[in-house]
Amino acid sequence: MSRKNKREIARVQTNSLTADEAEELFSKVDETGHTNVETAQRQRRHRHLTGTGVDIDPLSADDPSGSNVGKTIAKAAAIFVAGFFVLIVGTQLVFGYVRRSNTANLSTNVNVRTVASALRGGVEWGNGFTQFPEDFSVQEADENAGRVEVTVIDTTSETVLEALAGSQVQAAAFSTNALLNQNINTVTYHVQVYLDAQGKIATSSFFGFVKPSGNLTSLMTFVWTKTYTEDGGVRFNCTITGIDENMQDVLREQITNRFTPTSILGFGDETGTNPTETVEQQKAEAQAAKDAAQAEKDAAAAAATGDAATGSSTDSAKDATSDGSPATASKDSAGTASGQ
Repeated sequence: MSRKNKREIARVQTNSLTADEAEELFSKVDETGHTNVETAQRQRRHRHLTGTGVDIDPLSADDPSGSNVGKTIAKAAAIFVAGFFVLIVGTQLVFGYVRRSNTANLSTNVNVRTVASALRGGVEWGNGFTQFPEDFSVQEADENAGRVEVTVIDTTSETVLEALAGSQVQAAAFSTNALLNQNINTVTYHVQVYLDAQGKIATSSFFGFVKPSGNLTSLMTFVWTKTYTEDGGVRFNCTITGIDENMQDVLREQITNRFTPTSILGFGDETGTNPTETVEQQKAEAQAAKDAAQAEKDAAAAAATGDAATGSSTDSAKDATSDGSPATASKDSAGTASGQ
């Protein structure tokens, strides 16, 4: 039995339609999916009244079921992405506006409240805000005296170099904002840290919830001053104080390591020379050069004094000759003065 005959027998047994029968059937089916005209009319009236019917086109090559699930999913995804983007941008704008409105403007008003608000919420610096340590205190903020003095406790820096770098940016941002006030001329920014038993800087832990313990020590102080130039300009000056010799050695060790070209920095060469010894040698050489320059200057002054004395003696000899005194006596007098 051929394969074609087997398929025909299977079709008859399952009451399947032939190709011609199927084509005739679908030619009678309307958009409601019914072949009976009366049933189709009732279905149309029901859909028109309830409004919940869906027209099905079984002969449609694009969407035979009449469903638009794909379009709905794509539309919903586009709306979600656009809404999420608008939410993020709107949140940033609102947060920036709220933060700026709550941040004190030190250039217009300086007092204890505004200075504390600036240290708590940060100040505008560059393209954003500069934050300050959570623990701080305000010693003075007076426009009449023209001074602002604050103290912060750094609990995040692990090394002296890190504390210096971070505190310098913070002090510059805070001091510049305060010095823009025409009544403020001096800003003092103290930085304190906690030192453990080994003398190392202690930091907070557990995302800042656990504060460090140890001896509270003053690390450094930034003093910013404002002066006016003769041409009407403004000059800002920064002075860093409170760094002792031990702290300087620590900073030098952290800045210069075995990979640092110390010869360029002036702390020695790349062959392993001790930076401290090199600095001492440079100081000694500079002092020797200074002494030599001073000795040369004294010698030049002494030579100038001798020339002046010789000129005076010559004038005396001429006067004596004109008065009729013996020329020999004048020469002897000139020689004696020159020797002196």
